[in-house]
Amino acid sequence: MVDYFNSRIFLNPNEIPKEWVNILPDLPSPMTPLLNPMDGKPAPFEMACAVFPKECVLQEVSQEPNIPIPNEIREIFAKTYRPTPLHRALGLERSLGIEGDDIQIFYKNESVSPTGSHKPNTAIAQAYYAKKQGLQELVTETGAGQWGSGLSFGCSQFDLKCIVYMVRASFLQKPGRKILMRSFNAEVHASPSRFTDSGKIFYEKNPDHPGSLGLAISEAVEHSLRSDKARYSLGSVVNFVLLHQTIVGQEAKIQLKKGGIQTPDMIIGCMGGGSNFGGLMLPFARDKINGITPDIDIIGVEPRACPSVCKGIYRWDFGDTAKRAPIAKMHTLGHTFIPSPIHAGGLRYHGIAPIISILHNNNILRAVMHHQTEVIEAGIKFANAEGIIPAPECAHAVKETIDQALKAKEANEKKVILFNFSGHGFFDLLAYKEFMTGNLIDYELPTDEIQKALNSSEMPNIDESQF
Repeated sequence: MVDYFNSRIFLNPNEIPKEWVNILPDLPSPMTPLLNPMDGKPAPFEMACAVFPKECVLQEVSQEPNIPIPNEIREIFAKTYRPTPLHRALGLERSLGIEGDDIQIFYKNESVSPTGSHKPNTAIAQAYYAKKQGLQELVTETGAGQWGSGLSFGCSQFDLKCIVYMVRASFLQKPGRKILMRSFNAEVHASPSRFTDSGKIFYEKNPDHPGSLGLAISEAVEHSLRSDKARYSLGSVVNFVLLHQTIVGQEAKIQLKKGGIQTPDMIIGCMGGGSNFGGLMLPFARDKINGITPDIDIIGVEPRACPSVCKGIYRWDFGDTAKRAPIAKMHTLGHTFIPSPIHAGGLRYHGIAPIISILHNNNILRAVMHHQTEVIEAGIKFANAEGIIPAPECAHAVKETIDQALKAKEANEKKVILFNFSGHGFFDLLAYKEFMTGNLIDYELPTDEIQKALNSSEMPNIDESQF
């Protein structure tokens, strides 16, 4: 008999992990460096420190397998939202007709954070290191507003000024996110804006330009370089962000074992830049790489409107539209790619974390993609079954989880599926409204159009023999 009274697995605050998992020493092929966008050479340490807080730069290249989490960060976690619960999705299982223990679905609930997503896991860390360094301001971009909200909260904990450039499509679609960020004393601008040279180029041609994460990054980087007391803060893609997010997967490991499960058969997460997906799966990926759990199936889910891994190419590219941010080797659709204004704004990035790219190229994980109508439909099914409405980004993971559970049911397979519930959708109700009224549109560029976008992006030619 299913025990509904024990469907959530909690940890005590003293069980918050004391170290982050650093996957770099375990990668099956070497990590490529971030390059200076001016000359295509590895960015000097001093240059990287002019962009990011110094300690984050050190973590970006560290080869230590585990990196200590400062007590000050763990204390903020403990007093606010960590550890987060692990739920057995019994309601969803019942709605899919898979009651029993043959197919079990678990989700790590990161929506319980002060801003409703996983983003504060790295925002608090970056704000801590900035304050410790004597900085006064962090500047960033945000897509759907989850990261901007997270950093606004993180900065508020350390009395730092926070500037956010929000992709215009989301700025208009998600007014609640703007209010939340401003409640934490952040300054929020729609991107492209009139406040930077990077933004003016696009704003003056079209004040209604929908924007993109690549363009918002350009504005944030440009703004951050105006003062030696300010730094740029990034919510995904780079190594140190995925490092900070591994607290999610570490907690999930402990919780599963408390529930009598040594390891899941399948791990699923949505991926735009790669932060929430990486945070959940990297501790498990380390075990897969080292042959401890070689058969675990790790799946990243993308929107069909912006399929960086599924349809992009693996090569060197600029991290932003204006070519101000570092160059990275990653799966990309081209830095000039402007994705359609889907509601999953956090998944509208032209590239993805180099770590994710390397793991994909080495068959440690795989990628799939879905349309936003089927994703929102899955989100509604989940909300009815579990009582939490997912953010459009998170609903991509929900959709794939449902598909995989039904496949296992049809094949009479036993499966334990774990996915990251990366954020709630209480600020994203317009997407659900448009679905309910029949006005939600699917976007998918044909492969030849994506190739045109890649061809139109002036890609850097990098001599890899230099490093």
